[in-house]
Amino acid sequence: MRGLQGNPALTQFNHGIEREALRITPSGSLAQTAHPKAFGSPLTHPSITTDFSEAQLELITGVHQSVESCMQELADIHTFIHHQLDEELLWPASMPCGISNDDAIPVARYGRSNPARFKEIYREGLGYRYGRVMQTISGIHYNYSIPEAIWNVLAKIDGTSSDQAARNEGYLRLIRNFRKNSWLLIYLFGASPAVCVSFLRNKEHNLDHLDASTCYLPFATSLRMGPLGYQSEEQSHHRVVYDSLPEFIDSMIPALTRTHPPYEAIGTRDGDAYKQLTDALLQVEAELYATIRAKRKAQPGERALVALRRRGIEYVEVRCLDADPFEPLGINVDTAKFMDVFLLHSLLVPNEGESAAQSVRNLDNQRKTVLSGRDPELELAAPDGSRKLVSWAQEILEECREIGALLDDASGKRDSQSLVTRQIEKVTDVSLTPSAKLHRLMVDRAQPFASLGLELAFEHHETMMQTSLSNQQQSYFADLARQSVHDREAIEASDEMPFEAYLADYLSLREGS
Repeated sequence: MRGLQGNPALTQFNHGIEREALRITPSGSLAQTAHPKAFGSPLTHPSITTDFSEAQLELITGVHQSVESCMQELADIHTFIHHQLDEELLWPASMPCGISNDDAIPVARYGRSNPARFKEIYREGLGYRYGRVMQTISGIHYNYSIPEAIWNVLAKIDGTSSDQAARNEGYLRLIRNFRKNSWLLIYLFGASPAVCVSFLRNKEHNLDHLDASTCYLPFATSLRMGPLGYQSEEQSHHRVVYDSLPEFIDSMIPALTRTHPPYEAIGTRDGDAYKQLTDALLQVEAELYATIRAKRKAQPGERALVALRRRGIEYVEVRCLDADPFEPLGINVDTAKFMDVFLLHSLLVPNEGESAAQSVRNLDNQRKTVLSGRDPELELAAPDGSRKLVSWAQEILEECREIGALLDDASGKRDSQSLVTRQIEKVTDVSLTPSAKLHRLMVDRAQPFASLGLELAFEHHETMMQTSLSNQQQSYFADLARQSVHDREAIEASDEMPFEAYLADYLSLREGS
């Protein structure tokens, strides 16, 4: 860390947050209403869109150097949303509310253009492959990029360059370390130890019954990140390589281009109606269930892998954070600031490569932490044998405390070290973790998951309704909505290519596509 002490660039990391949340009725069922017109067009709105379902909002901040300003924008978006929801609420948890069946989940709709149709068919494909209920799981995505000045300092320390190739290597080192240690985030911030029984319909599982409508595991942390959630048995057999950008791209291409027999059996079309975009293992890159992704903002019509091949890695997207059901925004400032510490630690720790064996250990440790992370005797797989989660977590967090000291020196505060200390307290006292808090509330009150989630939804709605936007802010959001509709209509008006040609061009993975 020589050369980084007191460097002002340590206060210039870029952040962005995406929060997914289901719209629900006052009785706690999934909303069947269309995406509210006050929110504009989900195809083109920069801040308010939908994920899988028409009832699943995705709220997106811009890029901020300050965590506080990023969180303030997220709060403003939430305030606007809540004031426009009429009688509806936002479900606060990552695992969904009670849902009767797949047919009760409306797939998101985006309009009449080729990009709109593409997005809808992709979602139809997800429904056929994994079931619509699984797609209603929601979470927090944390986007993070490293300022140019930091790359320049690291180049001087390492005696290398700070060009895009070096940045690709740095981001991939960050990703490899993150994948190795992401079980720690699942322990610290996992908040889905239980599910509504409706989620388990037609699924094999080993969960216990807390009551007639709730299933759980006594030491679970984040069922969202386990076999019942965002993991795919089909994908687990395909190894993605993170040792270099060319190797990453080469390892992704077969998953995007080769026919996968179980999905071939589904078929891509039923007459004129598309059932999925392709019969490959992944329809598009976003279907890969990963705890973290390498990202580059793509141009219109440019697929993600092509953007990475052309211009390299621009930022990373963390995808293993549960929505915090106790927070109206699904995340708080402290969690976001700790993410900065954890990600900087992942960047700075040496890591020469991820072997196939390490990749298997990563997934094994993730599953163990998901299902039994709060068991004080739990052991995880390390390269040199088994290690207790508790002692390994403390070791990583002590290293993070040193990173926190670096950030505090640069900012003139002691925020980061204090945040790490609070995370260490969660390791020494498991009852402080959000999964333990949620579990304890259900047990102590004999309250089902669905009931507790609805209670928190009402509490958060009341909190947000007590906050108001200025006239200027209200006009800003109204203007964004109107502009998004105008932009969608412009895309539809200029859309002359037949969809089949549009789809073939997009899926080709050619440099020209």
